[in-house]
Amino acid sequence: QVQLVESGGGLVQTGGSLRLSCAASGRTFSNVIVGWFRQAPGKERELVAGITWSANSQYYADSVKGRFTISRDGAKNTVYLQMNSVKPEDTAEYYCAAAVGVGRWSDYVKSSEYTYWGQGTQVTVSS
Repeated sequence: QVQLVESGGGLVQTGGSLRLSCAASGRTFSNVIVGWFRQAPGKERELVAGITWSANSQYYADSVKGRFTISRDGAKNTVYLQMNSVKPEDTAEYYCAAAVGVGRWSDYVKSSEYTYWGQGTQVTVSS
């Protein structure tokens, strides 16, 4: 089992910054993919950024490219999502999730591909 705990959400003004953290514990795998998903009311859960734990390859949704940065700290077993230049449309519940496997990013954009999930953290961007 893998446990994921998110933190860092909150209220931020348009154009501001926020950093989300996802602390992982429990069983470790070498071929882990960690993704940050978000879900706004009435919308589907979408992958906004992902990172492979070993190869350090990243994925970004078009909507966040150039604004969000995903990174990991192996020593702390933590994945971060740095959110800059936030917009009201970034308002959502943000979830950290982990999948075990290898493949192309196109194989891991769906939430159904991820086995382990955190409890979520709310991000609200005020206009």
